Amino acid sequence: MARRRTLVKAVLGLILILAVGFFGFAPKIVDKRLNEVAKLNHAPVSEQAERLHAELLIGDWHADSLLWQRRLEDHHDYGHVDIPRLQAGNVGLQMFTTVTKSPKGLNIHKNDADAHDDITSLALTQRWPVRTWNSLFERARYQSQRLRETVAANPDDIMLIRSQAELQTFLSRRATQPKLIGALLGTEGSHALDGDLENVQRLFDDGFRMMSLHHFFDNRLGGSLHGVVAAGLTDFGRDVVAKIEALGIVLDVSHSSETVVRDVLAMAQRPLVVSHTGFKGHCNTERNIADDLMQQIAQKGGLIAVGYWRAAVCGVTPDAVADAIVYGVNLVGENHVALGSDFDGSVMTGFDASELVALTDALLSKGLNEAQVRLVMGGNMAAFLARYLPER
Repeated sequence: MARRRTLVKAVLGLILILAVGFFGFAPKIVDKRLNEVAKLNHAPVSEQAERLHAELLIGDWHADSLLWQRRLEDHHDYGHVDIPRLQAGNVGLQMFTTVTKSPKGLNIHKNDADAHDDITSLALTQRWPVRTWNSLFERARYQSQRLRETVAANPDDIMLIRSQAELQTFLSRRATQPKLIGALLGTEGSHALDGDLENVQRLFDDGFRMMSLHHFFDNRLGGSLHGVVAAGLTDFGRDVVAKIEALGIVLDVSHSSETVVRDVLAMAQRPLVVSHTGFKGHCNTERNIADDLMQQIAQKGGLIAVGYWRAAVCGVTPDAVADAIVYGVNLVGENHVALGSDFDGSVMTGFDASELVALTDALLSKGLNEAQVRLVMGGNMAAFLARYLPER
């Protein structure tokens, strides 16, 4: 009997060791594999680029860093974003988006809404709270909680921006604290609503100030760009759009079907954002929507935020991203183009947040003047937030 108890204890101990190893190392392995930085030989940047970059207020509309187990306050040698690397890259405004549902392999073609969801597996392996296992709404709230805890623990490095008043406080502080980061919260798709209109208000109360309607799947609001049918807005979708606008939340149409985008444009009372994308006329992939829609969004005061990965801009180098930005400036105007990296969004990029000076240099080399670079790199984002965030 004693020998049997010893054997049972040994087996349980081995299981515990294996479990700790799995839950401790598996998420990091996945993170490293999915959020890779390509090994590129960056040429030295010009003195003009170095000087200008140090003067910029840089803003990024889209990073999925809250999805991963990494502590944002620590410097990491994998992935794309953490506070030290944002500071090294002189990033001032960073929208942190919350991913709640994603298909296996990040298929950009067609995904059935009932298909395998990789975020469930990630939530389990990263030991997220039980409430997140079956609720997309709770997944969004948990990721927002992680950001608020980071802000509370690092008040000299990062602050949460939820209003025009807080944006002005941030800008005043940054004038004397140039390493301060202004963080904002957004959703990656309204799957996070779990089909409940009242959850728009609950997410607003949690600090969310940007919401996109879709990610990779069709949902109760309408069709995804990567769903089964290219449907437009449903009645529920129209109710959600109206609620989002009434609360002063920025409306993001990234990943929405072109029919949904047209429907939103027809009813929206406020300008839209495409938080991470490319231009179809420049990079003809299923990830991007038609140029005429981009022009309509811009004509109504909206912003097109250009991403850094291959499916968005047909490359990952700073030059490839700069080419897409220049195309956008020529298509919709310099006041309507911004940055939307999709850092940490299970994409390979050619640089991380600390290396953004390479993009400034590439934009100058492509012929944008310094005033245009200031707008694209963050001026347009700051102006948009100053106008369209809730006042207080």
